[in-house]
Amino acid sequence: MAGPESFVPQQYLLGSAAPQPRTLWDIITATAEMHPDAAALDDGEIITYSELIHEVELWAAELHANGVRRGDRIGIRMTSGKRELYLAILATLAAGAAYVPVDADDPDERAEMVFGEADIDGVFTDEGFRFLHDSARPDAPAEESNAPLPEDTAWIIFTSGSTGKPKGVAVSHRSAAAFVDAEASLFLVNHPHGPLGPEDRVLAGLSVAFDASCEEMWLAWGHGGCLVPAPRSLVRSGMDLGPWLIRRDITVVSTVPTLAGLWPAEALDNIRLLIVGGEACSQELVDRLATEDREMWNTYGPTEATVVACAQQMLPGRPVSIGLPLNGWDLVVVDKQGMPVEMGGVGELVIGGVGLASYLDPAKDAEKYAPLESMGWQRAYRTGDHVRLEEDGLYFVGRVDDQVKIGGRRIELGEVEANVAALDNVYNSAVAVQKTPGGESVLVGYVSLEDEAKGFDHEAAHARLADTMPAALVPRICVMEELPVRTSGKVDKKALPWPLPGVGVESTTLTETEKWLAELWVETLGVSVEDENADFFSLGGTSLAAATLVGHIRERYPTVAVRDLYDHPRLGSLAELIAGAEPRPAAADVPMREVTKVGFGTR
Repeated sequence: MAGPESFVPQQYLLGSAAPQPRTLWDIITATAEMHPDAAALDDGEIITYSELIHEVELWAAELHANGVRRGDRIGIRMTSGKRELYLAILATLAAGAAYVPVDADDPDERAEMVFGEADIDGVFTDEGFRFLHDSARPDAPAEESNAPLPEDTAWIIFTSGSTGKPKGVAVSHRSAAAFVDAEASLFLVNHPHGPLGPEDRVLAGLSVAFDASCEEMWLAWGHGGCLVPAPRSLVRSGMDLGPWLIRRDITVVSTVPTLAGLWPAEALDNIRLLIVGGEACSQELVDRLATEDREMWNTYGPTEATVVACAQQMLPGRPVSIGLPLNGWDLVVVDKQGMPVEMGGVGELVIGGVGLASYLDPAKDAEKYAPLESMGWQRAYRTGDHVRLEEDGLYFVGRVDDQVKIGGRRIELGEVEANVAALDNVYNSAVAVQKTPGGESVLVGYVSLEDEAKGFDHEAAHARLADTMPAALVPRICVMEELPVRTSGKVDKKALPWPLPGVGVESTTLTETEKWLAELWVETLGVSVEDENADFFSLGGTSLAAATLVGHIRERYPTVAVRDLYDHPRLGSLAELIAGAEPRPAAADVPMREVTKVGFGTR
């Protein structure tokens, strides 16, 4: 009698097609042998592959001299965009250790938690390397190799946690190298200018604490291409990154659809490979950006299954899917009983194969990587994502739980809710994802108070949340007399107010320019603007929100840049700057965009 696997289309079971085992260090040294004089890294000064390997080996030898051994864990918290960050990562790998990244902009409390949970042995910062043990270890025996083995951990990246505690995910060299090698068989295989190679320049614009940064690095280093780090200020500014791509001759970009959609078409003229992932990709974006000369791919994959589990080349007019598995990955869509669904059916996506990582927490690991008995898999990752099974690929339907994506970053509401509940004078709380009138997803924390007479200090709450969580997780707060609850006693999230009561432009003394800007702020952020001293980022503005806002401003003032908002985040200051800008020619003949007003009166 045929087993359940016989009902799963064979194109979804590619575990047996996994690339040969090797390490990331094997990959980059092999690349350096093939292309020793090719540019490997360009942060304003180019370093070739032979120079890079030499420098990394010196750093790795220094780590070894400091007591670092194969299997150790090294924290990395360094300023983005500089070669020292990438030298630290590669030296850690070359020394046989795993790197544990924290974004340099994340709060100290977050770094302490991540490094403590990972039990790191040393740490790289902008000041250099520091070994954390009290005394140096004895030298390793001469016959002991410090180079990594495929089963060794390459990196440990922390994701948002459903219980309020971030989860450390350890990825082996075997899984990481298989991911790099599997992607090599996908992109630009039939491109008129050939596959990825030394002529390509790959944008490095993502935080190394975000696993998609691994794709950026190894798209370059796996093929002899040059990694080109972008300054963090440019990445944050969204659309202003577009002209930089032209100046720096970037040919390969991996990003989230929202940012790609903000760049002017001419900014992508030299891009021959555009990879998007992390959030839903629209048909409109595909129709606009997928061309005969530019390959556009949509990718999907949780950190727990090594960056990307499946991918699909996007073509104009073709429905947007998350595609088929990479070589080495197995995908199955199961119903509530854990049985594979039939073609066209919807169920939870479960992943098996070479990409499976592991949690540092053994209990969490056993829960999320439990065997899938219907397929005979001893270890499988349950994604929590609902997808539709079709012959040509998987189609994303939605989440099973409270996990969300904001700006391409995976967020468990449990972590945000735990921190909001811990705020001073909070009696009851809940966190929900809401959509601003401008279409951006935002986190909103709703709280009722223990002592209403004591009130709620919004500035202190924001500061406390910013001290404990990355900026992407900090919600705006709405204080309510009481939160709506269901008969079960749980908060009824569907009944939480949105737009927030009283949202609108509250001041009656604003100038015409300030009032026009304030209405745009309300539309973009979904919050009230009280006066000319309102600060865009203090009100909850993010890099994507900033790019969206400036896109609207440019409809009237084309010369305004996103960096202007960062330099002038206060309403009055930005209005003063804009008042001196050159308006669009023949403005009287250009229909002005209507601003959607939101509000239920005054508070």
